[in-house]
Amino acid sequence: MIDKIEKMDAPEFGRSLSGLGINLLVNSVASELEFLTGVLLLEVLRSDKDFAVVRYLEQIFMIHGDHTYDRHPLSGLLCNGTLRGVGIELRLYNLDPDEACQRAEKLNYDIFAPAQDKPHGLRESYLASPSGYMWVPSVSSLAHG
Repeated sequence: MIDKIEKMDAPEFGRSLSGLGINLLVNSVASELEFLTGVLLLEVLRSDKDFAVVRYLEQIFMIHGDHTYDRHPLSGLLCNGTLRGVGIELRLYNLDPDEACQRAEKLNYDIFAPAQDKPHGLRESYLASPSGYMWVPSVSSLAHG
């Protein structure tokens, strides 16, 4: 299915989804994709100004511009300038947090917390995307030791 996403129309794509779905509402699809590809090295399977499908390893998720939800019940809750999804960490296992921080710094993105070894056995960093989502790249702390 993943290799066909680019050619699917919206109804066909919608019917193809199963399992757990993630959809992030963002201020700007283009800005969010710059962060996701430039810092986290994610793959964009399809995108336009309103919508994108992104992949990390074998997991896909969607991004929608805020304006596409203007008639949706969530539209009144979208606030510019605040962290979205507070309390949710979008974790990318097997993505080097030190390298992600270096890319984030080079591209002038916010590093909420630099890479550190944690007691639970992971080395992780916290990076804020342009829309304020908290992304946590991590690797086994043994891989860095």
